[in-house]
Amino acid sequence: MTTGPNHRQVALTLNKGSIVAKNEINVAPVTGKADLNAFIDLAYRLNRSDPNWVPPLRNEVVELLTKGKNPFFDHADVQLFLARRDGQVVGRISAHIDRLATAMDPAQGMGPGTGNWGLLEAEDEAVAAALIAQAEQWLKDQGMNRVLAPLSMSVWEEPGQLTKGFDHPPTVMMGHQPERYQHYIEAQGYSPAKLLRTYELDITKEFPPLIQRIVQSGERNAKIRVRGVDKSKFDAEAGIILHILNDAWSDNWGFVPFTDREIAYAGKKFKPIVREDLIMIAEYEGEPVAFMMTLPDLNEQLQPMGGSLWPFNWAKLLWWLRMPKARTMRVPLMGVLKKHQGSRLASQLAFMMIEAIRRNAVSRYGATRGEIGWVLDDNQGMNAIADAIESHVNKEYTIYEKAL
Repeated sequence: MTTGPNHRQVALTLNKGSIVAKNEINVAPVTGKADLNAFIDLAYRLNRSDPNWVPPLRNEVVELLTKGKNPFFDHADVQLFLARRDGQVVGRISAHIDRLATAMDPAQGMGPGTGNWGLLEAEDEAVAAALIAQAEQWLKDQGMNRVLAPLSMSVWEEPGQLTKGFDHPPTVMMGHQPERYQHYIEAQGYSPAKLLRTYELDITKEFPPLIQRIVQSGERNAKIRVRGVDKSKFDAEAGIILHILNDAWSDNWGFVPFTDREIAYAGKKFKPIVREDLIMIAEYEGEPVAFMMTLPDLNEQLQPMGGSLWPFNWAKLLWWLRMPKARTMRVPLMGVLKKHQGSRLASQLAFMMIEAIRRNAVSRYGATRGEIGWVLDDNQGMNAIADAIESHVNKEYTIYEKAL
């Protein structure tokens, strides 16, 4: 039994791959183009009244969900579901098993037997309950015994349910879900597994004197070089960054390595918004040992477009991409080779890259605000760096778990 709206109890029964509720909620697999379009359209309908939701470009969502276009499908089994009430679409969810994630050490959060669901949208709690139950049943049928959710769909895309920071829009590549979804998830027996944080700071202000001295000391050190990326050597630079990332993050909770196809795919997606002076590579004694990626907040441009490039939004976006001006800059990724982690050098390189990007973001792009994250709540090194530059937590996302 599960509790629905007005504390009404709804009995769910399994029926050949779909869950049928006595209040006429039917959850069934997505089959065909019409179902996929309905799956995509629902998010725009349910969230259109939320002033802080950023409508993604529809063609990007189609690509995310299409086998052969999104390389996530190369190593994952995915099933999408739609919920209907009296023939009307009222909810959706994805259930998926990432075979690279199930091959990881269980101590890192994923591991054998762990499946996921995500992309949840529901008109009410009864719909959410039916959708989650169906996703769980599908995962059990595939041999899974644990759920880690929500992940939409990879941990590298939009992980977690927003649990703090509902009052302002997300930055590029971050999710935004209604607050009620947190209660829907927890009502189904899920408990927090990990908390992800983003940090906000005023980048028009110089960093505290201690940080400035650390940066200046590094700038005088002949062994250290912090440089922007060379876009004319895009593939080579992307290879350096991904090498550092896969090494730096390999012991982190939730880590799943990038495949070669995913590296190429990410490079293609990022290239239009990559600015050479906003992505830094730090070299020590001539070896690339750290990087920091910063992106102008594309969401500031996307929010008023309503998910479509037509009729003239494509021109506006192309014009902005030529020389983007943005209030906010987001740091989605940074990393230091494991052999230097925990050392004074690691924090010095981080401060140097942050300061170099801060100067460029303010002077060349008109930015006033920075956002760093997501950062794991138990990542002591990154949380200490965030505190040292006087940033504060502005959003939190919770990844939940449940035994099946």
